[in-house]
Parts: sequence; structure tokens; C-alpha cells
Amino acid sequence: MKNIFFAFIFLLGVSAIAQTKTELQKHYEAFYTEMRLQGDVTGVINALTHLNVIAPSQQRKDTLAFIYANDNQHLQALNTIGIEKLDTDSDLAVQVKGISLKALNQPKRALEQFEVLNKRTPNVYLAYEIADLKIQTGDKEGAKANIEYGIANAKEDMKYAFYERQQPYEVNLKAAFLHLKALAIYNTNGSNIDEAIALIDKSLVLAPNFNLASLSKQALVARKEKPATENKK
Repeated sequence: MKNIFFAFIFLLGVSAIAQTKTELQKHYEAFYTEMRLQGDVTGVINALTHLNVIAPSQQRKDTLAFIYANDNQHLQALNTIGIEKLDTDSDLAVQVKGISLKALNQPKRALEQFEVLNKRTPNVYLAYEIADLKIQTGDKEGAKANIEYGIANAKEDMKYAFYERQQPYEVNLKAAFLHLKALAIYNTNGSNIDEAIALIDKSLVLAPNFNLASLSKQALVARKEKPATENKK
């Protein structure tokens, strides 16, 4: 009789825990929806974190990592989904890893992720990221194919954002590729400085507000004039 009684109490306890868990999940799902409507990033992160504890889901983890990355919390994003290159990763997870690793100054690891994403769904924006990272990691020759692809396929209405100033700005994507091409050419062979400057000039015609290209041109012009100045001394 005692065994039946304790079994009954145990079943009641399990049922209560299951009911509490279900209610908690419903609560945080409603909370998540409300926080999204209000645009409260901290609230959304809080809700997803609780949901991942109550009812773990890879899709929710990927979404949480994306929200962290979109809020410039890149370390938290990578702590959520890891940094490994996994064939089983969703496109969203690969994108988050690439963006966050690049933001944390890990260009080689970021490049791996962007190349995975580009194999799945090639596009000019990924080509730009890959070319930029290849230049950063010293693979100027490898960057050229991505740059030429980008120049050939970038449309007039495509823009790319830059953040080196306090106020972010956008430029014509083809202009961004021309600037990259100039850097790749100069870094491959410093004697091609005139060709690099000419490419930057083309870039600035397409995007007169391209501050980074203007700075690159100033640096190249100064480097070109430096030998002449040294000879006069």
C-alpha cells in the first residue's frame, strides 16, 4: 500500500514539474514576442536565454547568437554557438561566426566561415568580405578572383557600409571593389602605385563620399612623392 502511495505522490510531482515547465515556456515565448514588438534587445536576449534552458533548440541558439552579433556583442555570440567550422551549421550560424570573428580581429577564422557560406550561396557581398579578408591575411592573388567577380556583378543600387568614421556611411559596392583592387595591386607589387591610384580615382568617381578610399589615395600619393623628397636632401 505504501509503495502505491509513494508512486502516486511521485507521479503527481512529475506532472507538476512538467506543467510548471510548460507554463514557463509559454510565459517566455509570450515575453519574447512582446520584447520583439517593443524592440527591446536586452529583453529578447533574456527571453531566448531562458527558453534555451527550458527547451534547448539549435535554432533558438542561432537566433540568440545573431541578436548578440547584431548588437555588437560578438564574444557573447561566439560563446553561444562556438567558433568551429561545422558542416551541420545553419547559414545563420555560419554568418554570425564570420561576422563576429572578423569583428574580433580573427581574419583567418572569419575567412573560413565566409568561404563556407559563399560555397552554399555565392553573392557579391560575400565576395567582398572574402576578398577583404584575403588581403588582410596576405593572399592578394587569391583576392583578385573575388574582386573581379564583384566588379563584374555589382549592380548600381548595391551599397556597402563602412564604419571607420564616427558616423557610418554607405558607398557604391563597385566603388568598394575598385578600392580593394587598388590595395591588392599595390600590396602585390609596390611599383604599381600609379595603377593603384588610378583605380582609387575611379572608385571616387562612383562614390565621392568614400572616405576610406580618399585616405588610401593620400597615403599612396605621399608614398609616391617620398622618394623624390628624399633625393632632394
